[in-house]
Amino acid sequence: MSMMSEFKEFALKGNVMDLAVGVIIGGAFGKIVDSAVGDLIMPIVGMLVGSLDFSSMFVVLGKVPAGTAMTLAELKKAGVPVFAYGNFITIAVNFVILAFIIFMMVKQMNRLKREAPAPAPAPVATPEDILLLRQIRDSLKK
Repeated sequence: MSMMSEFKEFALKGNVMDLAVGVIIGGAFGKIVDSAVGDLIMPIVGMLVGSLDFSSMFVVLGKVPAGTAMTLAELKKAGVPVFAYGNFITIAVNFVILAFIIFMMVKQMNRLKREAPAPAPAPVATPEDILLLRQIRDSLKK
């Protein structure tokens, strides 16, 4: 079998196509969750905690050049090392939400996949020779 035909057989298998679709949908779903966390959830959490913007939570680890604004984007642009724990908090919340959503989806899929219990097998008719042997046995017992 040539290399191209082996690759074609591999690429056209159902599992590979399912995986490709899953990766594409997962990437798009990740962007939706990023937006939901960054634009909807974190502002509410920040408001509840006390008007905090988690993206602005960082510790400067180096010297800041004169004239550089003390924002995370400007510090990174200037090459100043920063410990951006606010971004980590946002990504951790993002992960927890994504994991919960996936858990709920899998739970729902498993609930839908549950099959009804298999019905009891129908009684099998006893073969005629067995019936004859039983009759002979019963007549010998008399």
